[in-house]
Amino acid sequence: MKLSKITYMAVAALMVFGATSCEDFLDRPAEDSYNANNYYANDDQCNAGVLYLYSSPWSDFTRGAFILVGETMAGNIYQGQSPYLDFSVNGTDENLVFMYESLWQVNAHACQVYNNIRNASGDITEETRNKCMGECLTLKALAYFYLVRAFGDIPIIHDATAEVSNGTFGDKHKVLKEDVYEYIIMTLEEAMRLLPKSNDAGRIDYYCAEGLLAKVYLTRSGVTGTRSADDLAKAAAYAKDVIDNSGRHLLGNYADVFRLANNNSEESLIGWRWFGTTQPWTAQNFLQSSLAMQGFDEFGDCWGGWTAPSVNLQDDFGVDVLQSPANRIDTDDRRKATMMMPGDVYEYFWQDKGGFNYLKFIYDADYAPGGPSGQLQSPTGVSCVKHLYGNSNDHYLGLGYYPSAQANGLATHILRLSDVYLVYAEAMIGTGTSTTDESAIDAYYAVRSRSIHSATRPTQITWEDVWKERNLELACEGDRWYDYVRLSYYDPALAISKIRAQRRDQYYGLDALYSEYFESGAWNVNTTDTRYNTDAAIPNITVEDFTLPKPTDDVAFNPNMSDDAEAVHEDVRALYSYE
Repeated sequence: MKLSKITYMAVAALMVFGATSCEDFLDRPAEDSYNANNYYANDDQCNAGVLYLYSSPWSDFTRGAFILVGETMAGNIYQGQSPYLDFSVNGTDENLVFMYESLWQVNAHACQVYNNIRNASGDITEETRNKCMGECLTLKALAYFYLVRAFGDIPIIHDATAEVSNGTFGDKHKVLKEDVYEYIIMTLEEAMRLLPKSNDAGRIDYYCAEGLLAKVYLTRSGVTGTRSADDLAKAAAYAKDVIDNSGRHLLGNYADVFRLANNNSEESLIGWRWFGTTQPWTAQNFLQSSLAMQGFDEFGDCWGGWTAPSVNLQDDFGVDVLQSPANRIDTDDRRKATMMMPGDVYEYFWQDKGGFNYLKFIYDADYAPGGPSGQLQSPTGVSCVKHLYGNSNDHYLGLGYYPSAQANGLATHILRLSDVYLVYAEAMIGTGTSTTDESAIDAYYAVRSRSIHSATRPTQITWEDVWKERNLELACEGDRWYDYVRLSYYDPALAISKIRAQRRDQYYGLDALYSEYFESGAWNVNTTDTRYNTDAAIPNITVEDFTLPKPTDDVAFNPNMSDDAEAVHEDVRALYSYE
């Protein structure tokens, strides 16, 4: 999308999203009254006017690049022949274009709603005005955080409405990514000044913005090539404040985090809050359709059977699909909540059928009409769990209403409290390789012991411990690639070596193995026919691959966006203000 299109949303009063939801959080104003001139008349209308920013502008991001960039590039998801898997993606890639457009749309919409509420003259309390403006700024900062980590140097469009009015958007220059990070920090500081310490469930409050700020500081700490002790100290301080003073706690059972009933749980600091209807289109969650196996729901709109958690992720969890399910010992609850393996049964999916049986779904057509019809689709032998809600009955039990085709109301958690715990642990390690700090160990152990019940509290944690724990905790949530980007800032050789060491390819012969086991209970591995593809090419990744190309059309419209164009330094605190 050209910069002219990136900012065009700002000249519209607001996008019209007339719909009714079964959740109070997603209640939306009627279509005939939703415009900037007459809508913001009171507190209720201001509160409602912000809500679509939690869903619709992010929609195109979730259509592919959210997982393709966040997980496929990181080696957690296998999608054969994907340019994101072998680092060959270019500026014409549809998913990349959708991602870029979507993130700039978030910025434009957040700017517009912020301005509308700031300038509204209705009967609005100062508390509500500030709260809603703070939500807008936090979501704006989140969009920039994705943009700078994915695309590196990017332009700053501070006020999208003004950019359209003065016609300068076509001349924008890329800004150095370290300055973009300063702009994100400035934006979050203003958001925190405006936000209350608590808000309605599912909505952003002070501590949500502060948790994001801690993660931004952790990421920026290495952007100049050497980790900044000051940035790490700030990341630790902000994360610790969230841990100690937000009143939020980790849920007792890891899998519960991803259930419909916990859409707005205290563990979800920032999330995309969808609802399950196609009216309006873009306000719904698409992810089950793109990640679940054919026949997983009643609509026939799931096509994700060939998209699978990777062999590398299986290695990280310490499981092996060539081992008999009868002998497999799961020590980590997160494994089953992240990937389906033979022998797995899920009580929270297909509850009206007594639970979901993975192998029975694949090989029993009576159990799963419209399903895979006796063929394992997964090239790695496992299937996705996160981002799945189940069938229509499961959706009704969780939210009190039925979903639609390609539309469900399962929240997508973007920043969770456990992430903030691990941000704190990593920040406390600082520029070293380990720490014996008690509070850092406590944070790390709180995350680990929730899911590994046999875990013992260590007396020291290393950077490698936290690196691995982040993947076990957050795998398939669209975040892992950005860990590699953060690492590539200050140690690109290590980031490259970790990618090159992964098993990123597929297995052969698993369908016959699984089918026989389902039919007879016999587990007979023929190592000649049933094996991992050891002939797979090692990823030819270079340091340049940690920055995605900008869309070709955008660069053609404004050559200042090209790779050859120099990024400029901007003193963002002098140039931009929210006063």
